[in-house]
Amino acid sequence: MKTDSDNALRWLRLGSEAGPELPLFRVRLDTMQHPTSEREFERLVLEAPDWVTVVAVTSAGKIVMVEQYRFGVGDLTIEPVGGIVDPGEQSLDAAKRELLEETGFGEGHWRYLGSVQANPAIHNNLCHHWLVEGVVEVQAPTPDAGEVIRVHLMSLDEVRGAIAAGTFKHPLGLSGLSRVFPLWELPYIHHTDDSR
Repeated sequence: MKTDSDNALRWLRLGSEAGPELPLFRVRLDTMQHPTSEREFERLVLEAPDWVTVVAVTSAGKIVMVEQYRFGVGDLTIEPVGGIVDPGEQSLDAAKRELLEETGFGEGHWRYLGSVQANPAIHNNLCHHWLVEGVVEVQAPTPDAGEVIRVHLMSLDEVRGAIAAGTFKHPLGLSGLSRVFPLWELPYIHHTDDSR
């Protein structure tokens, strides 16, 4: 429920203009008015389609994970399957398509785990989390031309180990998996000084 105190945090959009077109985003520059000082600020919004993250588990209890190079961090990452919801596509259809393309796994019993705001500071989209249990390998992977992916079938302990070692840090993947599995002891303490 919204209260009057919420209004003290709300900015007024005074205008918008389009920025440069990017491969995955539409840039929007909003002129916003500060809620108390009334000063104007330009704020960046990256408009994007919704995304999906897929927590896929085999009948043997193995979690289907993918390893790939991520340009933002300039390194290999391990994470659950994820991708973009195409125009006109439902998030379930996107989740099934991405799982099949990236790993060759499919079928199973699907359940929606809810969504998160991908990065509300600058993005306007949602990331939908899906759980599929009992997946089986139905074909060879067919990644996009711009993807090189290695598939891993990991136990929960191996996933926890990757988190503890700092090799699995993708927040959307962690969000999806944490809706299914206890991933770490609380409070979580990372014992290395690792800025990456």
